[in-house]
Amino acid sequence: MAVGALPALAVAVVAPGLWTAAAAWIVLAVGLMLADLMLAASPRTLTLETEAPRVMGVGRPEMARLTAAFAGRGPRAVELAIGLNDRLVAQPDRQTATVRNGVALAEVRLSPIRRGEGSIEGVWARWTGPLGLMWLQRQAPSRPVAVTPDVASVKEQALRLFARDAPLGAKPMLDRGEGADFHALKEFQTGMDLGDIDWKQSARHAKLVGREYRTERNHHVLLALDTGRLMSAPAAGLPRIDRAINAALLLAFVSLRLGDRVGLFAFDSKPRLASGLASGPAAFPLLQRLATAIDYSTEETNFTLGLTALAGRLDRRAIVVVFTDFADATSAELMVENVARLMRTHLVLFVVFRDEELEAFVTREPREPADVSRAVVAERLLKHKEQVAARLRRLGAQIIDAPAEGLSTSLLNGYLDVKRRGLI
Repeated sequence: MAVGALPALAVAVVAPGLWTAAAAWIVLAVGLMLADLMLAASPRTLTLETEAPRVMGVGRPEMARLTAAFAGRGPRAVELAIGLNDRLVAQPDRQTATVRNGVALAEVRLSPIRRGEGSIEGVWARWTGPLGLMWLQRQAPSRPVAVTPDVASVKEQALRLFARDAPLGAKPMLDRGEGADFHALKEFQTGMDLGDIDWKQSARHAKLVGREYRTERNHHVLLALDTGRLMSAPAAGLPRIDRAINAALLLAFVSLRLGDRVGLFAFDSKPRLASGLASGPAAFPLLQRLATAIDYSTEETNFTLGLTALAGRLDRRAIVVVFTDFADATSAELMVENVARLMRTHLVLFVVFRDEELEAFVTREPREPADVSRAVVAERLLKHKEQVAARLRRLGAQIIDAPAEGLSTSLLNGYLDVKRRGLI
């Protein structure tokens, strides 16, 4: 209509008697649009379906399928779009699918980026008539998608770990050779630790006899999660608190399988969650539900109140795993002071997030004066973190320093090393 409007106007100006030609062009354009609308596939003949998971683990992308099926004659192509809330990201969020035998299919990669109640707010399909003058559209209703901690990844890593204990498919009933619980005496064999030789029994039997140990069980393992403002900052694409929860759940899964008792504690400006100590693999779903309920916070962390409340809940020596972060000297000093008080009775595993973004600022080649300033500030922050970690090591804490992607594995190795060395 816009293309024909200018010539029609020119005709009306040059020959006013032919003004009806301009009106005829408008009528013709409207008639073509109505014809295109009538010839196009009706939205009533379209069935729009979405196949997507109801529950997704944060940081674990999954595929969703969009299906547009026409009951009668359909168009040659359909444009499909999906709308999500801020918990999910779609790639791509809009695409064009070819219609074959009345059906158009499209796949969308859904990436959950924050825990909580996600939602597919709508799926839209639109197409044109055979003349390409009119758009027709239909929308599918919204549906919820629960975004939880990535339990599937936790179980996969744990099962790979336990699979190494039984390479032939037969898992031993007793774990021998590690830990602090005396199990039995056996004749000394090549490869055994010389410190395990029982000299009194060796003299009595006139041959070398060694002590055999089995893994000590029933330790108390408390997972303390700082949920303050800094823990909501991203690390390798996910909030730090989500990385910490995934690592904590993996450690909980393994600890429960090894016979230890596990509890969960979360705090920011005040304690937010304090579970009792649970034992046995059947307790893992409970810890999973509690971890899912941990929300993102914008408040500053009160280490004095949080760690004091944590210490008051422990009535015997325990392994305390602290997931936290700090950005200034004051909060770091308060944290070290309260962690030192906690280490008088308990063994503390302190989890440090390696800040790859700051390391990138330090190692990046400067191209302008602002890059030099960033590098200097980043180096000071990294040195400050290293000084805090060194102080904690001198106090006796076990430091788990790893990048975000390898945090779960490093934490698990640190926990198993503590049990192997009998530090608890």
